[in-house]
Amino acid sequence: MDWFAPIDAYCERLGPGLWAEPLNALSNAAFFIAALWAARTAARRGVEPVIWLLIALVFVIGLGSLAFHTFADQWSALADVLPITLFIYGYLAFALRRFLRLDWWKVGLGLGVLFLVTLATERIMPPGFMNGSGAYLPALIASVLVSIELMRKGHPAQLNVSLASTILFVSLIFRTADQILCSMLPIGTHFVWHILNGLVLALYLEAAIRYGAREPRKTSKQAP
Repeated sequence: MDWFAPIDAYCERLGPGLWAEPLNALSNAAFFIAALWAARTAARRGVEPVIWLLIALVFVIGLGSLAFHTFADQWSALADVLPITLFIYGYLAFALRRFLRLDWWKVGLGLGVLFLVTLATERIMPPGFMNGSGAYLPALIASVLVSIELMRKGHPAQLNVSLASTILFVSLIFRTADQILCSMLPIGTHFVWHILNGLVLALYLEAAIRYGAREPRKTSKQAP
């Protein structure tokens, strides 16, 4: 594989060059803002390392996406996709364990199901389906299912996860429409995907910070 082979995947890019996608590049500020806001909130509350790891992943998502929308080649595509994938699986594990209080084997089962559904989706999708947005459908479905279960349990994180799921659905529409509307809107719509996803990730992180504390260990009562 030629790691420096150019990729032209979005409407805004008309040729090679670091600033051939200015809006797509600059809109990655949404990820940095989300991460920095969450870090400030987390510092005030004194959260656990696992939550700091999720915050760091959001910052790295911004770096990876910025790299891809400037360099636009094979290595930067990997730098873009890998942190997103790690966050999807990491946050799902966090939500299943901390919000829904599932046993670890059930958390592992949930991650395994997501992996298999994602693999199956990628196998059955025709080339160019939803402009590549179909790969995010399993993550959206997982988010919706978690929000439904949180609602059923009356968990306070439900509002954040439900809002994040709704905004993610809307952002997928903008990601998909990028090439479809290219002739009418030369700047494309991918930058809106970035902005909305910054809000999505901020909502997820806020839920983790506010409601994701480890359950206190139960201590056995000592005999009098």
